[in-house]
Amino acid sequence: MTVNTATPDKHKITNYLHTQKKSDTIRELLQGLLADQKYINSKYFYDANGSKLFEEITQLEEYYPTRTEKSLIRKAGSELAREFNKHRIIELGSGDHSKIALFLEAFSPLQRQMICYTPVDVSVTAIEDSTLALTQQFSKLTINGIVADFTSQLPLIPNNESTLWCFFGSTLGNFTRQQRADFLLHLSNKMNSGDLLLLGLDNVKEKAILELAYNDKKGITAAFNKNILMHVNQQLGTTFNTDDFTHEAFFNNSKSRIEMHLKALRNMEVKVPLLPKPVFIAADETLHTENSYKFSQQQIKEIVQTYGFSLKQFFTDQQDWFSLLLLEKK
Repeated sequence: MTVNTATPDKHKITNYLHTQKKSDTIRELLQGLLADQKYINSKYFYDANGSKLFEEITQLEEYYPTRTEKSLIRKAGSELAREFNKHRIIELGSGDHSKIALFLEAFSPLQRQMICYTPVDVSVTAIEDSTLALTQQFSKLTINGIVADFTSQLPLIPNNESTLWCFFGSTLGNFTRQQRADFLLHLSNKMNSGDLLLLGLDNVKEKAILELAYNDKKGITAAFNKNILMHVNQQLGTTFNTDDFTHEAFFNNSKSRIEMHLKALRNMEVKVPLLPKPVFIAADETLHTENSYKFSQQQIKEIVQTYGFSLKQFFTDQQDWFSLLLLEKK
């Protein structure tokens, strides 16, 4: 564990990623490269360059989720600020600070002075940049950032105060159904009775709208997708070349999800120093890099009913493209 305290007792960053075994990362990546349908876990998108590219994606005209959710977060902040009584706000997969800033703008300076904000992200850069920006915007806000993989290091996150947990961006949609069930169960068990969860979910909608959001004209999403190969090269010492792949994203209707892949443009052998021989990838074979599940109203109801929550408030936009749920742990 590494602790970097910028301002004593007011702003600090704790890095728990160092406690993860390098062997676990290696094992996970090798398992994906050796599978029949090769894959790379989407969490490896977020090195420093990947985080920067994703911030650019959120500004794209085609990418509706961020701007739609932000309007709902602003509305939720105004609603919750009226009688907010939680001492800590924990944001899982916090990324940049823009969403939580919109939420906190609705609070009075005195309210913000009573809150400890804890962003949790795998990107050290994202936590550092967010801490700096939020400190400048909200001088009285206490920030205790945590660099960690919340999917596996959730027990390390403190929960000894009444807490509002935030899980924005429909990040839950990146999990498989089993991963989603496991995570929600673990999070529910982690939360104290009376804790709140502000959960963002991307709704099912027209295929054309969905596919356009992941195939932007500027090619930023393609660059973001390909950048994952550079991160794998850093972790494994592999020899991936981004020019050997093309970006693909499409809506799988039967599974209600956007799938992102990297499609090989030629036959290739990728050297992997930890393996006795290179990994062969055939032309037109794909590396599956992300799923982004889209949720129906029935699935949203099941989430509320299955994991020990009660629905306090429900926010959606006029087009019903995105949902923001305020849940309370029973």
